[in-house]
Amino acid sequence: MKILVLNGPNLNLLGARQPDVYGTTTLPELDGLCRDWGAAVEAVVECRQSNHEGDLIAWIQEAEREGAVGIVLNAGGYTHTSVALRDAVASVPTPVIEVHLSNVHARESFRSTSLLAPVCAGTVSGLGPLGYRAAIEALARA
Repeated sequence: MKILVLNGPNLNLLGARQPDVYGTTTLPELDGLCRDWGAAVEAVVECRQSNHEGDLIAWIQEAEREGAVGIVLNAGGYTHTSVALRDAVASVPTPVIEVHLSNVHARESFRSTSLLAPVCAGTVSGLGPLGYRAAIEALARA
């Protein structure tokens, strides 16, 4: 079983960017944790990151053809702004779980609005890297 973990804009800066908000775990460390958590539930986890909206959309659209049973998506700032990303999630049969490292509801008010949440299977927010673990385990057990 394959699960995609997709990280959006600025997440390549994890560990250095606002560690008081996003923690000190780097993206390569997070990717390794996700692969380990996937292995524990007999899933192959493939991690990808892009600062480009079109890459994320293409990966979501290709997920089923690539054999993915689910997608963990941290769309970063696109969560609050991208109708195109929302439409991509809504247009595929592959379940998507939206994940955020920080508690978006405890931050700036614009971060409380997710265009993705209504078309996702679930949302995990504010648990740091453990949110990815919860999403991977949920998709593996679906």
